[in-house]
Amino acid sequence: MLELAILGFLAEGPLPGHELRRRVSQLTGYTRPVSDGSLYPAINRLTKAGLLDRRADPAAGVARYVLSLTEPGRAELLKRLREPADHEITDFTRFFTILAFLSQLPDVAEQHTVLRRRLDFLEEPTSFFSEGDRPLRAEEVTDPYRRGMLLTARAISHSERAWLHEVLGGAAPVPDARAEGDPPTLEAPAS
Repeated sequence: MLELAILGFLAEGPLPGHELRRRVSQLTGYTRPVSDGSLYPAINRLTKAGLLDRRADPAAGVARYVLSLTEPGRAELLKRLREPADHEITDFTRFFTILAFLSQLPDVAEQHTVLRRRLDFLEEPTSFFSEGDRPLRAEEVTDPYRRGMLLTARAISHSERAWLHEVLGGAAPVPDARAEGDPPTLEAPAS
């Protein structure tokens, strides 16, 4: 998702490396800190692949540069937005990175296809905990902390589903429509 964030921010215009780092950190840093040891190698990979252009910025000082997106970089960004992997749809943080740049897709129908995939995922009954194959509801869990996890996840899922229905032009979900199972929106991020 780091590469998607880099491509996405540069699609909005050229940026010096330190400003790109600040923006990526603001977007993802609260859940996944961005270190120089991950950001700059990703920039180098994207540059070597021809997706970014790096130019010296003499006005900014020694060893400063400005990054911009190339046409192949824009094509790669659009491809990643059109065809996110399943784990990018199901993982809350990864999906939010997609959502941050989804408006870069010029076709609203393509945007809605991605949003429908997320909505379909959110409407499947599931839980962090189960009894056999049956997902457990918050009301069935006695541990107060696990119950708190499930109640929080349910509230977030309900809000997100209501927003998705609104954007997609459909009827809003019935309150607690997922009562048979708590939402998966807060699953542990994939490595």
